[in-house]
Amino acid sequence: MRLLKQWTDFIHRSALNKGQDRKYLTYLMGSLYVGSIAFLIYLSFECDRFFSLHRMLPKGFRFGLGLPILTVGLMFWVWCAVIFLKKKGTPVPVKPPPTLVSTGPYAYTRNPMLTGIFLFMFGTGLIAGSVSLIFIFTPAFIFFNFLELKLIEEPELEMRLGADYREYKKTIPMFFPKISSRTDK
Repeated sequence: MRLLKQWTDFIHRSALNKGQDRKYLTYLMGSLYVGSIAFLIYLSFECDRFFSLHRMLPKGFRFGLGLPILTVGLMFWVWCAVIFLKKKGTPVPVKPPPTLVSTGPYAYTRNPMLTGIFLFMFGTGLIAGSVSLIFIFTPAFIFFNFLELKLIEEPELEMRLGADYREYKKTIPMFFPKISSRTDK
């Protein structure tokens, strides 16, 4: 647990730092994250090939189902990045926006960018018919992102944004918007 606290403190110090080092760290961490997504997709295709896993579903059906999911995921990913850039920050935790972002898709979920990435990966898996990307690598990626958010990023956000973030966290779900059964009268 000490290592998690040290990493959280490092992210927090970097988020508050205005120096040139933060710029390089932002590029490095962003590149590593995007690279890890590309690597997981590649690795899933190699696992499918190595274990002779047959492609799921007919090609036309895979494409027809996967392309809209991939597209929605990519749109959320880009939309959220643009919101962060407009707020003078980046999606990378060491250079976040200086204030809480709770507009656009962030009004419905705390991590719509990650939801977009998950949809992108799932859609890619559908299009490719990759059993391992759909059932192993994307769920594992979701799990590890969940852990990182709970153990590192959310504690840092609470340290930096205080009561505003704690209240936001109470009312807004982590990844997927709540579906309300309440009807307006």
